[in-house]
Amino acid sequence: MTDHQIRYSSVGLEDIPERWRKLRETGPVRYEESQDVWQVLDHESVSAVLADPVTYSSDLSSLAPTQEDFETFRQGNFVGMDPPQHRTLRTLVSQAFTPRVVQGLAPRIEAVCAQLLDAVADHDRFDLVDALAYPLPIIVIAELLGVPAGEHLLFQEWASVLFGGDQLGEAPDMADLERALEAIAPTVREMNGYVLQHIRNRRADPGEDLTSRLIAAEVNGVRLTDEQMVGFVALLLVAGHVTTTALLGNAVVTFDRQPGVDAALRADPGLLPQAVEEVLRWLPPFPELGRRTTRPVVLGGHELPADTLLMAHLGAANRDPARFERPDVFDVRRHPNPHLTFGHGIHFCFGAPLARLEADIALRMLQTRFRALTIPSHEDVAYQNPAVILGVRRLPVEVVRR
Repeated sequence: MTDHQIRYSSVGLEDIPERWRKLRETGPVRYEESQDVWQVLDHESVSAVLADPVTYSSDLSSLAPTQEDFETFRQGNFVGMDPPQHRTLRTLVSQAFTPRVVQGLAPRIEAVCAQLLDAVADHDRFDLVDALAYPLPIIVIAELLGVPAGEHLLFQEWASVLFGGDQLGEAPDMADLERALEAIAPTVREMNGYVLQHIRNRRADPGEDLTSRLIAAEVNGVRLTDEQMVGFVALLLVAGHVTTTALLGNAVVTFDRQPGVDAALRADPGLLPQAVEEVLRWLPPFPELGRRTTRPVVLGGHELPADTLLMAHLGAANRDPARFERPDVFDVRRHPNPHLTFGHGIHFCFGAPLARLEADIALRMLQTRFRALTIPSHEDVAYQNPAVILGVRRLPVEVVRR
């Protein structure tokens, strides 16, 4: 375990919302001098920023350090694109990643969950991240893309490097980011090469997988190039599973910490989808989204010049008392629940339906299999670097079988 992992293990998920509450009390928009960034903290302003890609660009390349390997990845990463390029790429991808495709994965998700839990059938204690929360989404997404799921340990290694945050402190500045990019560049290069070869293999020998459908997708005579597909396939393969991993871990920790929640869900399993939404509101895996002003704007009473970096703080917005009744109470019956965890506007998370489906199936199966599932010691839970992602690295649980 690295020094960073030891340090992050002391950062409990329940401690972080208190920081967000204090941030909100400073006003809807504030300047963070140490990072030279504007923070947008209330639900209304965050929604407005995310809904206006013309004024608030997702392309941060002019503000971020450049690195050759990341430029290759960026070609197909529509998370960092603006219209009209974003619209073209997203339309192409939408042809292959349809709601029917996602819903059709339910039986396979159930089978993978069952197989993974069978592997710990004779264990009274196990690490939920290693046993279920990590392998489930990566196996599902790998199979969807036509990538060998048996290589998931390689994908896990990439994800741990890219999202582990071991090169960063909890409040990184631009110099920290430059060092981090340099440190993880070899991993990005390896990942780009692997994904490009997979795409070329599929182009030569198409199948029924998502990669093959992406190759065949066409809008107004435009098709994706191999290089454009690298960014998207890599995004799905690595970033596409960490959100579900975080969501599952956060749900188990929260259900254990909140009195009466586990009993309520067992008494009424129909509450589980609402409970998943409340976990998403409570602990968004990626609590901040970066944007760049394209022109001078007035936001929250402050004048921001063009090319200013701002962070739309989803975590703080999700606890805004102007939008949520009793925002600092975890309520599995909360309805409506207009959280911003999956974003808002044209960049609403592409993988949200899949993450919700995986979480619902996995949590339901945990309740079905085990009469009780508890965390014997929260001191043994290790967390990710909250500057990168809110989630757990290690989650030892104790179970009682039915």
